[in-house]
Amino acid sequence: MPKVMIITGASRGIGAATARLAATAGYDIAINYVGNQQAAEGVAAEVRAAGRRAIVHQADVSDEAAVIGLFDATETELGPITALVNNAGILFTQGRFETFDADRLRRVVEVNVLGAMFCAREAVRRMSTTNGGPGGAIVNVSSAASYLGSPNEFVDYAATKGAMDSMTIGLAKELAQDGVRINAVRPGLIRTEIHASSGDPGRVDRLEENVPMGRGGEAEEVASVIMWLLSESASYVTGDFINVSGGR
Repeated sequence: MPKVMIITGASRGIGAATARLAATAGYDIAINYVGNQQAAEGVAAEVRAAGRRAIVHQADVSDEAAVIGLFDATETELGPITALVNNAGILFTQGRFETFDADRLRRVVEVNVLGAMFCAREAVRRMSTTNGGPGGAIVNVSSAASYLGSPNEFVDYAATKGAMDSMTIGLAKELAQDGVRINAVRPGLIRTEIHASSGDPGRVDRLEENVPMGRGGEAEEVASVIMWLLSESASYVTGDFINVSGGR
C-alpha cells in the first residue's frame, strides 16, 4: 500500500522541510497551504522531483468544511491516508497578554487549537482500524512555548500549544489499540519565517545565546525527528513528546 501523508502549513518552514524528507522516505504527499500557492507549488515540485506524487490543496484549517475537503481530496487523488503532520499554526506580534484583543485571541485559538483538532479528527476517522482504516501515525507540531509560556511575547500562542499537548496525550491513549500512534515534537528557536509574524524576524539571532547548545535550530532538524516518529522505528512510541530545542 502506498504511504500517503498530509502536511498542513507545508508551503514553508518545518512543513516544507518535512515534505522534502518524506518524499525521500517514499511518501506521496498532500501539500496544504493557506495563502502562498506559489511556495506550495514549489514544494510539490521538489516532491515530484524525488519521484513521488504530490498534490497542492488550499485550506484554512480553522474551517471545518475546508479540512474535510483537504482529506477527501487527498484520499481521492493519492489514496488512503497513513500519516498526518499537524503543522499549521499562527502567532501574532509580541506583546503583553493584557493588550491582546478578542479578535487576536479568537483567531489564534481557531487555527492552533480547533484547526489541529479538526485535522486530527479527520485523520483518525480515516486511519483507525476500528473504522476500517489502514492504521497510521500523527505527529503534532507543538512548541517549546507550551512549557516555557512565552511571557512578554505571545502567551496566547503558548497556551494553544499547551492544548495541543493535552490532545496528544488523550488521543494517543484513546487510539492505542486502533492502529494509530500520536506523538508531538516541540521545536524551540528554529530558523523559520514564523518569527517575522511576531514582528521580530531576528528573534533567533537575538535569543540563541540563551540556548544551552548556543545556536538556533534548523527546520530540517525538526523534520528529521518528525520522520522518525512516523517511522516503524518508533512503532512502540505513542503519547510522547520530543523537544527539539537545543536543551532550552
